[in-house]
Amino acid sequence: MVNGKLYEIIIEPRMLLVDVLRERMGLTGTKYACGTGDCGACTVLVDGKPILSCLTLAVTVRDKNILTIEGIADGNTLHPLQQAFIDNGAVQCGFCIPGMVLSAKALLEENPLPTRNEIQAGLAGNLCRCTGYVKVIDAVQAAAETAGKGGKI
Repeated sequence: MVNGKLYEIIIEPRMLLVDVLRERMGLTGTKYACGTGDCGACTVLVDGKPILSCLTLAVTVRDKNILTIEGIADGNTLHPLQQAFIDNGAVQCGFCIPGMVLSAKALLEENPLPTRNEIQAGLAGNLCRCTGYVKVIDAVQAAAETAGKGGKI
């Protein structure tokens, strides 16, 4: 299941999840960058846990729940993390942001009120070449605080 929808797709056993998502399903929010698991641009959530789709064979996630950046908004309403990234100026080129948002979502579901150091550790697998990380950490912290006041993550 991808973003709450069941799909039947014929794939080659050697296909990577990132390729299936992008090429077979048209979900291009998941980015292919390094291909070695170093940058986190390809991060998606599988059963709520962040994984690197550039290192994951698609057949290994069959019958699991996969969440991509396209699946976190509620229709035309952005997810609170997406909105926090915008509100805090944490988005520049946008290439790394889908993976960062999904990593942050997994972090906040496990630890709803993380410290700045815990946010930094939770995003350690995601590299950004544009923003630095201060605004990204600010955005995750703001989303956590909003959720703590009755919002949702």
